[in-house]
Amino acid sequence: MREPIVSGMFYPSGKEELKISIEKSYSSKFGPDSKEKIDVFGAVCPHAGYPYSGACAAHCYNQIKNQRYDIFVILGTNHAGIGNSCVSLDDFKTPLGIARNDTEFTRKIMDKCGLKENKKAHSQEHSIEVQLPFLQHIYGEINIAPLMIDFRADYKAIAKGLAEVIKNSGKKVCIIASSDFTHYGVGYGFVPFMDNIKENLEQFDFQAILKIHALDSAGFLEYIKDTGATICGAYAIAALIEVCRLLGKKETKLMKYYTSGDVTGDYSSAVGYASMIIKD
Repeated sequence: MREPIVSGMFYPSGKEELKISIEKSYSSKFGPDSKEKIDVFGAVCPHAGYPYSGACAAHCYNQIKNQRYDIFVILGTNHAGIGNSCVSLDDFKTPLGIARNDTEFTRKIMDKCGLKENKKAHSQEHSIEVQLPFLQHIYGEINIAPLMIDFRADYKAIAKGLAEVIKNSGKKVCIIASSDFTHYGVGYGFVPFMDNIKENLEQFDFQAILKIHALDSAGFLEYIKDTGATICGAYAIAALIEVCRLLGKKETKLMKYYTSGDVTGDYSSAVGYASMIIKD
């Protein structure tokens, strides 16, 4: 069992309080109001504390809730830098219950993608965990395959293996790439501009978002390399893009973008959040 590590910090530790927090994300002024229904194959979703990025995440989950899925493949990042890209074979616990690991599916990913299990790495990483209460709030019980993909990954090889597993599984799969966008400020060691921070930060992130829209993983990563953009789940996003290309998914949509500065009014240290959908 993988125990929660950001319960009581990124989201409430109490079951009822957590439900209220998720419902507030939907009803927030930054939350979804669209009646449109999109068939979702993949999503890019933020993983900050719910008071900041929860409303952005709700835009993704407002669409995901319209379908039933056999399994959620969740591509997290590796903030702590422990080990390399890896899977977990554990179930994940949150205040809303147990997210069951589809170990048969996950082991096939290990085999096809050349990945190993790393309990220690997953025990210190929150990017997968933060997605789970939203899914549990919708469905109750869920099945997951959790992967961490870091900057050392051969993301194209991982995507090729993952696409093969999904194609041969006969299962209805949704892939969620868990990532925040640019982290701006002295505390993040990234200050590429000093004036008009709100507008410049949005423009900075939208150049990356355009590459995702084009399903251009190489261009997306090249943009990050050229600019130093601090997009923490970049390789998770790149892998998602490649899986979508391999499985013939072509249409994307940006559901919502804002920054933590829009929430707090302080842009001196701000993080960008984007909710994006790749249509099935």
